[in-house]
Amino acid sequence: MKPLRIAAVYMRGGTSKGVFFLAGDLPSDEAARDRILLRTLGSPDPYGKQIDGMGGGSSSTSKVVIVSKSSRPDCDVDYLFGQVAIDAPVIDWSGNCGNLTAAVGPYAIGAGLLTAPADGTAPVRIWQSNIGKRIVAHVPMSGGEVLEGGNFRLDGVAFPGAEVQLEFIEPAGGDDRSGAGTAFPTGHEIDLLEVPGLGSLEATLISAGNPTIFVHAASLGLQGTELPKDINARQELLGRAESIRSRGAVVMGLAATPEEATAKRPHTPKVAWVASPAGYSTADGKRIDPQSIDLLARICSMGQLHHAMTGTGAVAIAAAAAIPGTIVHRIAPLSAQGSVRFGHPSGTLSVGAEAEHRDGRWIIRKVTMSRSARRLMEGWVRVPID
Repeated sequence: MKPLRIAAVYMRGGTSKGVFFLAGDLPSDEAARDRILLRTLGSPDPYGKQIDGMGGGSSSTSKVVIVSKSSRPDCDVDYLFGQVAIDAPVIDWSGNCGNLTAAVGPYAIGAGLLTAPADGTAPVRIWQSNIGKRIVAHVPMSGGEVLEGGNFRLDGVAFPGAEVQLEFIEPAGGDDRSGAGTAFPTGHEIDLLEVPGLGSLEATLISAGNPTIFVHAASLGLQGTELPKDINARQELLGRAESIRSRGAVVMGLAATPEEATAKRPHTPKVAWVASPAGYSTADGKRIDPQSIDLLARICSMGQLHHAMTGTGAVAIAAAAAIPGTIVHRIAPLSAQGSVRFGHPSGTLSVGAEAEHRDGRWIIRKVTMSRSARRLMEGWVRVPID
């Protein structure tokens, strides 16, 4: 039989890449859809390279996005994100990708899902279907096309591009459809996690952007200045990080057991470690002055140290910095301007937040950050029929 031929666009958003589809071009049956998407990316691949697919052999490049016109009156498009495991037949639909969010608006405009001005800025109202949250992307336009070239530089991306400003609206709390609204599933800014081999350690378990677990770098015997090359070959250390992540998932009510979290929910929650500012050299050799940042932050994604920072990790950092009592706030409360600047393996990033204390709990009204995005290729993917 001939392979399937499905319209798709390969896009970079922030420091991630993924294959974008219109929902109507994929099967409505979720099992059939997931089989097609796994084969499109080249998973599962026991060699870890995804050579026979569009995936790039890393968590940042093994992603799929499904977009459709929204039926919600307050949104233009619906956006569903899938984190595709590389060596297992698993697509985790539990969370968002903040980096690829930057590409959703440009993709939707290019696909004709909404009308945009010929010049200026097009606000694209996005419903993030995985977590039930609203995001507004401000997409630059020129001559009737999405503007992709520009002078905006994002650490972790080799070339400059046009700036896409993102507003994550009330990102804290669970899925709006569930009625959950608290940033802290346990009700505490600090919890004690019992982790085999590590004992009892402090952690902030926050749901903002994606569910995220923050611990002190020292809890893992680390400084917070580490690069992927320092971490990703250390299986014992990665195993300890996964122990924290999987046990935190249970405490947050996201999995019944640590084993379930590892096997079925590898994408969320994320585990991150933070530390006070210190000087270090980035992956490309830039020197980061400790005076230029408010804290150090490192995050694991799909069992590996991320080469920069996940977009949703940045959202969680901003939210935690806004709320007194969290591990992040202890090190770096929001500045008077409502922002926090952190150092990650590829450089630095500034992210803003607006928060208020209302009815006995903290409400994160909005988190803002800037990314860039562009189309890398558009056409069709060919998918063999097994």
